[in-house]
Amino acid sequence: MATDTTPAFPSRHFPLHALPRLAPGLLLAGALTALAIWAGDIPWVAGLGLGALTLAILFGILVGNTLYPWLQPSCHSGVQLAKQRLLRLGIILYGFRLTFQQIADVGATGIIIDALTLSTTFLLACWLGKKVFGIDSQTAMLIGAGSSICGAAAVMATEPVLKADSSKVAVAVSTVVVFGTLAIFAYPWLFQLNEHYRWLPLSQETFGIYAGSTIHEVAQVVAAGHAVGPDAENAAVIAKMIRVMMLAPFLLLLSGYISRSRDAGSKADKSAITIPWFAVLFIAVAGLNSFSLIPATWVKHLITADTWMLAMAMAALGLTTHISAVREAGVKPILLATLLFIWLIVGGGAMNLLVQHFF
Repeated sequence: MATDTTPAFPSRHFPLHALPRLAPGLLLAGALTALAIWAGDIPWVAGLGLGALTLAILFGILVGNTLYPWLQPSCHSGVQLAKQRLLRLGIILYGFRLTFQQIADVGATGIIIDALTLSTTFLLACWLGKKVFGIDSQTAMLIGAGSSICGAAAVMATEPVLKADSSKVAVAVSTVVVFGTLAIFAYPWLFQLNEHYRWLPLSQETFGIYAGSTIHEVAQVVAAGHAVGPDAENAAVIAKMIRVMMLAPFLLLLSGYISRSRDAGSKADKSAITIPWFAVLFIAVAGLNSFSLIPATWVKHLITADTWMLAMAMAALGLTTHISAVREAGVKPILLATLLFIWLIVGGGAMNLLVQHFF
């Protein structure tokens, strides 16, 4: 069952008199976030690549399908605020994790590989979802965004552009959890297998770029790279960060496509594009961070605040997601995500080898 998408309050601003109505839901989302951050710091949990965002939605789903039906009357407004407004603010502040200088560390090779991986994976998801599995376009796009860019964060950032239901978002995030976790164990095993048989000329650095350009979540990339070695971990993180930086232009292009599709056949101005301003501000913040215009201590605190905002948004998503809705989605989304996972390993590996050969 899809959840209610009614705005938390009618005004576009945050009126002070609404705080008592918003507080219970925000406190609930905050409590789940605190639990997720605490659990994410446990060594064996971190070793599985389960970061705060993934854990927050898992805890949210658990509470959402047990206790939340009784809490919903008092918590609904605050939970909706966390799921909508805090998400956008969290995406904007995510830019403080990145700098344009990181691009130079990997060079043109990493940029080309990431761009090819992103575009081919997303387009393949859209084509397979529609032509092969008959999945609705929103679910296919959400799964494609999560697989091709940066996992759950990309799914959450794409949701307001598509205006997708919470159930579809939860299905997409679940595929990131399943296949990203598999990647943590599969990639180091592939590296060791190649080291033994010497099939391909892969160094730790080239393998790290491969991992960073094809594994779903940042935390999962770190875990897989760390299992291989320090050079692999560093290259993997930089390649992944470049991939994350492509989220904003991806959202702008997707927003333009969606706007034109919705206007097709109507008398509306088909050139009008609904610009996701949070994506533009995301790029601006990354640029601001690139020139070190803000003290490092402030940036550290902003990143901490950003983690809380994104995790609260994930917790709120989990609270408003019913297991029945995910179950009703059937096996087709999982099959789609399976093929994309295979494509990322095989096709992504082929693109890495070709680009590194010619560049």
